[in-house]
Amino acid sequence: MELNTLTALSPLDGRYRKKIEELAPYFSEFGLIKHRVLIEIEYFIALAESGIAPLASFPKDTFKELRLVVKNFTLEDAQAIKNIEKTTNHDVKAVEYFVKEKLDHLGLSQYTEFVHFGLTSQDINNTAIPYLLKNAVEDIYIPVLQDTLLLLKQYSEDWQDVPMLARTHGQPATPTKLGKEFLVFHERLTLQLEQLKSIPFSAKFGGATGGLNAHHIAFPNLDWVQFANQFVDNLGLSRSQTTTQIEHYDNLAALLDAMKRINSIIIDLSRDMWSYISLDYFKQKLKEGEIGSSAMPHKVNPIDFENAEGNSGISSAFAEYLAGKLPISRLQRDLTDSTVLRNLGVPIAHALLSFKSTQAGLNKLLLNEEALEKDLENNWAVVAEAIQTILRREGYPQPYEALKSLTRVNSKITKETVHSFIDTLTISDEIKKELKAVSPHNFTGVKAR
Repeated sequence: MELNTLTALSPLDGRYRKKIEELAPYFSEFGLIKHRVLIEIEYFIALAESGIAPLASFPKDTFKELRLVVKNFTLEDAQAIKNIEKTTNHDVKAVEYFVKEKLDHLGLSQYTEFVHFGLTSQDINNTAIPYLLKNAVEDIYIPVLQDTLLLLKQYSEDWQDVPMLARTHGQPATPTKLGKEFLVFHERLTLQLEQLKSIPFSAKFGGATGGLNAHHIAFPNLDWVQFANQFVDNLGLSRSQTTTQIEHYDNLAALLDAMKRINSIIIDLSRDMWSYISLDYFKQKLKEGEIGSSAMPHKVNPIDFENAEGNSGISSAFAEYLAGKLPISRLQRDLTDSTVLRNLGVPIAHALLSFKSTQAGLNKLLLNEEALEKDLENNWAVVAEAIQTILRREGYPQPYEALKSLTRVNSKITKETVHSFIDTLTISDEIKKELKAVSPHNFTGVKAR
């Protein structure tokens, strides 16, 4: 069966392809191959500039042409490497042979044995993968998350003065401001994003078992640690100094854990928005031709927030496994990280879907201020905290117990019930006036900043 979006096994490459295809240049097989080629070529150029004698005569004016191999890399080039792999049965060796062929075509055959010089496959993989990951996170993941933050910030400002009944344990509680509730999520996501940005993208670049053995034995007078550090640093990565054959993956695990925390916040946001819609605090914008239910024509379901919740959950499940597995490897290296790393794009793709679904849901919100006001008016019991706190201030005996009796004896607390209670208190008329000025609509605390 021919592979297309209808026959793909994964919904990421099927149903959702158009929504996350911007990740393909990074996490696809094509993307991985291209980034391996980039590392091989940049490493060869770094060797040519290192001063080692065999490359002293290398024509440096060909560097531009070598870099064009990466810049102009095509699907046909990737397929050529896959064809070589059919013979080598080794994906990185196939990349090495491809790069050597490019040198041959440029008339540089005498230098080809310095392609992949002194390296093992993981020097390429554990540099290419953090490099492509860094670019994907910075170019796509963070900007899309920031778009979500912009929406939350805008709503926090638009609705900063809209009073809303709070619900703790699902029960009516001290009122809040709708804008403040959006600001809560904006703050949480912003803090976690800053933590995510602080995590280095670490690369392993140190030869077969991490000691740069082959480099040192061939050219003992060169400071290979400094060379490797500079090479990795020039790529915008952080080189792990003491390694086995593979990267530790500890910082990668930290990145995935940070993404999990962001996913959890998105799930929390999605569930709250779902609940507010079910309370009729929000209506949803209608789209021409869209159907909410195949059986019930009146329904407009909060599907975007449900999709966001589901995709954040899948993202976290994958991230959890990757973060727990990757830092573990038998002795100096086993191969389990290789197949696992090929799924690195999966949690990021599902997170991206979640962010975009969240944005779609937020963009559909229509404030139903009447419902919020009605809910507040139907829950005058929530001013009990305000009344008993003012009474405490005035030294009134056992104000909490007095309010407890009022709110639990009366099945329905109204404005009249509260004001009648206030009239029974042995306090000054001035304090009674102060208490009667409190309502569910204005007992909303300080302005969020």
